Amino acid sequence: MKLLYGKPIADKILNQLKNDIAINEKKPGLAVILIGDDQASHLYVSLKEKTAREIGINFSRFNFAKNVSENEIADLIQKLNVDEKIHGIIVQLPLPDGFDSEKIISKIDSKKDVDGFSQPEADQPLAGAKIQGGHPKLVPVFPHAIMLLAESSGEILEKKKAIVIANSDEFGKVMVATLSQENISAEYFISKDIASNLGKIKESDIVVSAVGLQGIVKGQMLKNGAIVIDGGIEKVEGKVKGDVNFASTEEKTGFLSPVPRGVGPLTIACLLENVYLAFKAQQKEK
Repeated sequence: MKLLYGKPIADKILNQLKNDIAINEKKPGLAVILIGDDQASHLYVSLKEKTAREIGINFSRFNFAKNVSENEIADLIQKLNVDEKIHGIIVQLPLPDGFDSEKIISKIDSKKDVDGFSQPEADQPLAGAKIQGGHPKLVPVFPHAIMLLAESSGEILEKKKAIVIANSDEFGKVMVATLSQENISAEYFISKDIASNLGKIKESDIVVSAVGLQGIVKGQMLKNGAIVIDGGIEKVEGKVKGDVNFASTEEKTGFLSPVPRGVGPLTIACLLENVYLAFKAQQKEK
């Protein structure tokens, strides 16, 4: 399979953002709330901070122990919602056990929801289109990165058939909505049901897997010519592994995003692009 690397696409986005930000007197501001001691989450936030600062985005990081109260987090979000120097807010997921992720994220002003969690509906416009108040539609970052990787294959995606292997109904629905906007016939199932959906995987032109279980997708499950986007990450013996059993795909034709160096760098670039879009929209309001 031909490999679809995320970094070249991410670099183009980031270079453009850096140039756009440089000509503005004021700079975009991103606030990240990190709760608990999950090593992967701390790594992701550090990568976001490094990249944001490199392109000129002001970065504010708020670290909390896992026993912090939801009320304290809600109070912080409310302060950030009205802080004119902060244009984007994210709560790093997953949260520790006992937290209501949906409730916490719902506290973020939709104008500053740069992860795009408040905009999942299939009938809403894509990034850059106008919605009420003149604000751009901030598309969900992870699905957007997945779509950019699929498009980088150079294949015509319209009218293709796609299957999404998800770790939650929430992600499955948002990913299907994102695919459907491109006139792709799509459905999803939860990873625990993979054995009963092998036929659907085999028939699909596009396979998206975002579960976090090493090797759950094997080459023999895929049709030749398929576009396979691996959005799963699991650390095994200190190494980052994806959902796709890489070695088993070597004899297949088609396209595959590797883990690492696939979806990861592109997701960060898409996030920072949303921060800039939110910044520009909020500046126009003044």
